[in-house]
Amino acid sequence: MPEGTGRALVDIDHLQAGVPFQIFERDESATARGQGWAITIHWALPYLKQMLEPEVLEAVDGVQVDPAIGRNDTGNFLFLNLATCETKYRIPPSERRRVNREKLRAVLLKDVEDHVRWSKKLTRVEVGEDGDGVRAHFHDGTSVSGAILVGAEGSNSTVRKFLSPGDYRNRQLPIRFVGSSVDMTKEQVAPLRKLDPLLFQGCHPETGCFMWVSMLEVPEINGTAGTGKERYRVQINLSWPVRGPEDEVKSEGPEVVRDMKRRATVLAPVLKDAVDAIPEDAAVLEIKLADWPCLDWDNRGGRITLVGDAAHAMTMYRGEAANHGMLDAYHLCHALERIYTKQQPQQEAIDQFEQEMRDRTSYAVQMSRQACFDAHDWSRLDENSAVLTKRAVVAK
Repeated sequence: MPEGTGRALVDIDHLQAGVPFQIFERDESATARGQGWAITIHWALPYLKQMLEPEVLEAVDGVQVDPAIGRNDTGNFLFLNLATCETKYRIPPSERRRVNREKLRAVLLKDVEDHVRWSKKLTRVEVGEDGDGVRAHFHDGTSVSGAILVGAEGSNSTVRKFLSPGDYRNRQLPIRFVGSSVDMTKEQVAPLRKLDPLLFQGCHPETGCFMWVSMLEVPEINGTAGTGKERYRVQINLSWPVRGPEDEVKSEGPEVVRDMKRRATVLAPVLKDAVDAIPEDAAVLEIKLADWPCLDWDNRGGRITLVGDAAHAMTMYRGEAANHGMLDAYHLCHALERIYTKQQPQQEAIDQFEQEMRDRTSYAVQMSRQACFDAHDWSRLDENSAVLTKRAVVAK
């Protein structure tokens, strides 16, 4: 009975294998809370293709931020000198899908909506005596019992706190990260899409400021194609090292936008113009850069486990967190199937699942942390930097 975000990759395979399950979601509905901007699915694609039916995969292709680019994507990840817009590195390409998070969630929920219980914020976990399952208690006073509880509720996981009470807190990094999105005309967005039509990132050599730019919507997606008023929606993120109190994120939205624009004054004109295009009253989001390296925990006889950010929170500078979450889902599906249909002992199956995940993601968290530091230090950037090296599925 996973309690989490409703991004129910695990549960497609559960349906196929006949494993009974329920999803307990803290939100009131699928649209109650924003799902962030966009994610890149890359090395997890082969596993996703095994988990999802062909029509669902087709729907996933349909929620790409720019389907036309997706159909002919070169897979480039550009890393720029933000002072000049010159390309410093091209990160090794791979097959990928750059997808809208909120639309992806809707696609993945479609076949499992009947199994979702909304407004179920987890408050407490209770383990039965003599191996008698596990009980989840919710904020509304209800509770439910099951054979296994999967904590998939993100980096501030209540299940993680239960499993690792002495060391469940994330480790915050001395880097601050804010972002917003802005609507642009075809003329405004053209210089950005000339750099790369999908996404790019970079560092300013002197200030250490990092920038990430990505398309969120193109006219083909938002219905403005051919209207003469084509609209593009662009994600713009900045992050920077904390060297003093002045580098802390401002408390009010307009102050955050003004600070973003101040930091952008040293950027190349095309990039400065992009930041300047953010309206002062735009919604801005601060992301707390912190991680948790998939430490050991007592899974209570295989009755409680973790997946995704709950198990291995990592920074986004290698773009791997969602991919690891999808691979978690893939392996958990097979573990549950072995328990349910092949009578493998539950403790043994979950131990094996956790060992693979821990070996893989402990390395990934470490690499993502190093990538975060590398991304803000021009002198550290070379072909061996964690932010630039090819993404790998298996731990080294």
